[in-house]
Order: sequence, then C-alpha cells, then structure tokens
Amino acid sequence: MSVSVEKHENSMATLKIEVPAEQFKNAIESVYQREKSRFNIPGFRKGKATRAMIEKMYGASIFYEEAANDVINATYGDAADESGEDITSSPIINVIQMEEGKDLIYTADVALKPPVSLGKYKNVEIDEIERQEVTEEDIDAEVDRERERNATFETVTDRAVEDGDMVDMDFDGSIDGVPFDGGKAEHYTLTIGSGAFIPGFEEQLVGKPIGEEIDVNVTFPEEYHAEELRGKAAVFKCLIHNIRSKKLPEADDNFAEDVSGLSTMKEYRDEIKERLTKQNEERTKQIKEDRTIAAIIADAKIDIPAPMLETQQRQLFEEFAQRMQIQGLSIDQYMQYTGQTREQMIASMKDDADRRTRTRLVLEEIAKVENITPTEEDFEEEVKKMAESYRADVENVKKLFEDEKDKARLMEDIAVQKAITFVAESAKEVKPKKKESKKEEKED
Repeated sequence: MSVSVEKHENSMATLKIEVPAEQFKNAIESVYQREKSRFNIPGFRKGKATRAMIEKMYGASIFYEEAANDVINATYGDAADESGEDITSSPIINVIQMEEGKDLIYTADVALKPPVSLGKYKNVEIDEIERQEVTEEDIDAEVDRERERNATFETVTDRAVEDGDMVDMDFDGSIDGVPFDGGKAEHYTLTIGSGAFIPGFEEQLVGKPIGEEIDVNVTFPEEYHAEELRGKAAVFKCLIHNIRSKKLPEADDNFAEDVSGLSTMKEYRDEIKERLTKQNEERTKQIKEDRTIAAIIADAKIDIPAPMLETQQRQLFEEFAQRMQIQGLSIDQYMQYTGQTREQMIASMKDDADRRTRTRLVLEEIAKVENITPTEEDFEEEVKKMAESYRADVENVKKLFEDEKDKARLMEDIAVQKAITFVAESAKEVKPKKKESKKEEKED
C-alpha cells in the first residue's frame, strides 16, 4: 500500500491511497463466497453457482463495490497512520480506480489539526473570584438533607393528607371527558410536595381524607413533553387508599454514628465542614481554570476546519446519548419527548463543539510550547485515580493502556491537564472594573 498527501487551504488535505491489486482480488473472492447464496442462477442450486456464471449474468463488477468497501475499511486506519498527518475528522471517501487486476485507488478528504497562534497565556488577568465560607447554616442544611435521606414512613389513619406525606392512590385523567394515554394508574405511590406531577396536582390532595373520591383540576404546561397535552385543562378523579407520614430521625449522637460512623454530632458537623470546605476550594479552582482558559482562548487565533467541528458535534451527540442510556432513557425516546431530530440536536451542539475544540487545541499548543511532558509517574498516578474512580484494580486498569496508541492518548490528556494547572496558577485575579454610568459616559 502506498499513501500520498496533498494539502489544501483551511487545514484540509486529500490522502491518495493505492492498495495492491492482489489484495483487491482477494477481497472480491471473499465477497463472492459470502454472498453467493443469495443468487438464483438457472441450472444451479441456490448458493452453488460459480463466480464466473454470476458475473456473466449480473456483470463483471457485481462484487466490486462491496469488495472495495471491505478493502477501504481494512486499510484506511493504517493509511492514515502512514500519512503522518494529525487527522481530526472522519474521511470523505472517493474511489478513483476499481477493477480486478489493477490496484484499488481511493482518496480520503480529511481535516488536519489546524495551526494555533497563541496570544497571552501567562499571567492573564481574570475577574476576582468570590470565596465562599462554610457557615453553620450550610452545615445545618447538610444535616437536614441527610435526615431526609434517612427518613422513614409510618402509616396513619386518623387524619387527612399533609405536605410531605407518601400516598397510595388511584387516578384517572380526562380532557373534556375523554381519557388520554398515560393518564390512569392504580395504587400509584406519590410523595406530596415532591413536584413529581404537573403543577397544582399535589397541592389539591392536601387536606383530603382516605377513601374519598376527589376531582383534581389542572392545566398541562405549555412546554409539556407530550405535544397533544400542552396547555390542555384536565380533570383527574383520584382516590387515596393509604397515607404514610414521614418521620425524620433526631439529629443526635446516635444519628451521627449511624450515618458517618463518628461518635458525636460535633465530630459529624466538623467532618461536614471539612468536606464542604474542600468542595468550595474545588469550586474556586474550577472557576479560576474556566476563566483563565476563556481569556486565553479569546486571545488566540485558530481557524477550525468545518469537518473537524462536525466530527466534534457528532461526538458530543454520542456522549449525550450514552448519558441518557445510563439514566435508562434511549436517545430515540429523548428525541420523541423533546420533539427534536438527530440533525437538530447535533446542530444545537455547534457552540459547545467549537468551545471544546478551541480549548483542546490551545492547551495542546501551550503544552508543546512549554515542553510539558508527562512522566511515567504521572501515568501511574492517573491510572491510580481511574482505578479509584471506577472501583477497579489498578493492574486491570493499566492493561487498558497496553497498546501504545491508547497510552499515548492518555499521556496527551495528562499533558493538557498539566497545561491547565500551569496557566491557572499564573493567572492574576483582579477586581472587576465598574461599568461607567450613562451620565459619566456623556461627560467623557
């Protein structure tokens, strides 16, 4: 196989790839063996016709296109590596020559990593960050959240529904007397005040007793996920079967030991303060990094080729789809709920893709200029962090990077993170300049 590169404007290039005739010939034979069973040739049992007979009936090139696809899929990755170029987009393939007995020749139009012209990136000025101190109220709120997580529910029979209760109920919804999909359920468990139902529903259950049929009147929000229900007035006939009252544990030493393993509430509150302080420090660190990077990007010049940006948009879409899947919702279901198409979602991610691409390119260039090179110790530390994050064995995680390419990509990520630390540590916080009033501007 031979590869040549022709570079164009705007960081675009064309790879010309020539695959030996013998490899293409073998691919044609493989396609014939794989596909022959689908041909019906008079005088032959199905799947028994010779290749020559099939080609005579359907044309000599009947297997060419699929064979070319097989060869391209098998060779493009190696060809891209052989080119020595930093390719940043999916290829647009064009077959130039496709004939048995001759080399298969195809081209791949790709985007290359664009040049980066850095502006100021050391000692950049950013708006001063407001530090947050942990207050007693913050600690109280955290204790209360933990009490909520450890709440228990007891069945009550001597009163009506109150806010915070968990009710077992039936409901049957209709619009103008006509039932609608998803509007009916039996023995549904609902926590009053949770906001799980549309606005106004849960509030109307407060004060209602067990066993009494209730009409709940609501209007679906204009932004409701089911388009046919948006803005519609509905009536839900509800019947409460059971009320369970929430009981919060007392915030005492026993509670502290149960939730934290510490002996006293004082120790538990001290632990909360330390944890919240670290969270605030991490927040401050993240804000400083974000502001520093934003300032550096604004002062850098990069012309991002369109295919590179489009590739990043598709990657963001796939990452979003994976997150939805983890939450138990397929991307098709999400698009149905939101009324968006795949193309619309990908288009909406253009700004985020542009920001992510510029950030990565700038940080890679800073790492290069400053000769920021990760060490083996850095690699070991990163693997250890990954193992802790995924609760996996360190050696098993390390095996994921036995391939040199995979390890190289991780080392690039480490270098980028080091570049973030480098520029953020040198950044200087300054008080934001006050905006001049209109009167002052007029006087000037």
